[in-house]
Amino acid sequence: AEHDQRYEDNVPGKWYVDKKCILCSVCSEAAPANFKESTTSDHDVVYKQPSSSDEEQQCVEAMAACPVEAIGNDGGAE
Repeated sequence: AEHDQRYEDNVPGKWYVDKKCILCSVCSEAAPANFKESTTSDHDVVYKQPSSSDEEQQCVEAMAACPVEAIGNDGGAE
């Protein structure tokens, strides 16, 4: 994912979705506590940064499963 292509409606933080997103919902299925469909219904967004190791792992799995590599993590794995 490209940080300069991130959607503005992601919450601030290291995890984000960029403009390559095709709204396949793989991320919201893998990490429902952190990803959801945007209010414009044309992409997914990070609506909550992970707050536990389980959520962090789910975000890592979502990033690995994303078919268009639209999920970014500016902070690296914790």
